[in-house]
Amino acid sequence: MQKAIRNVCVYCGSSPGADERFMQSALEFGQLLAAAGIGLVYGGGQMGLMGATARAVIENGGHVTGIIPEFLHSRERMYKDASELVIVPDMHTRKRMMFERADAFLALPGGIGTLEELVEQLTWVQLDRHDKPVVIADIGGFWRPLLSLLAHMRLNEFIRKDLEVRYLVAEQISDVLPMMESAAQRTLALRTPDTTLDPRL
Repeated sequence: MQKAIRNVCVYCGSSPGADERFMQSALEFGQLLAAAGIGLVYGGGQMGLMGATARAVIENGGHVTGIIPEFLHSRERMYKDASELVIVPDMHTRKRMMFERADAFLALPGGIGTLEELVEQLTWVQLDRHDKPVVIADIGGFWRPLLSLLAHMRLNEFIRKDLEVRYLVAEQISDVLPMMESAAQRTLALRTPDTTLDPRL
């Protein structure tokens, strides 16, 4: 079977957060990426959950691509041990490049920046701009308020059935990669014509 997921873009906080499960999940996901031979694409910082995920990938023999805008050099402290570090002029270029290099997206706990990046991907999926899997890691119920808000939007018919917001929710970090691979394989199957059918029919 063709491997559908080669690189995962992770959105997460540049702080560790208040719950130790957030950091544990970041470290575990980095280890899982490396073990699966899947590369990490992320924002290039060395602090908080961002840095923890990247270090876990590198320390376990994996590949990390960090993409960071010039003005965040000192603020987020670039992770200089990344396999590849790309410095871009602005946030728009950073987000576009992260999107282009990834086959799937994961949102770990984070702040406003993480929320903005996640919602942008949800919007693009809703508008059929891409069909890459988007997984929300609801560690310790962190994203529950957002999931409730999305349900509220559906109830009030601002998210219509013909413009559904498609995402997956994982409460355990170990479920993320299997969910991504399964979703990507389904998408791949839909794109591939069925050669068993008689073309004359």
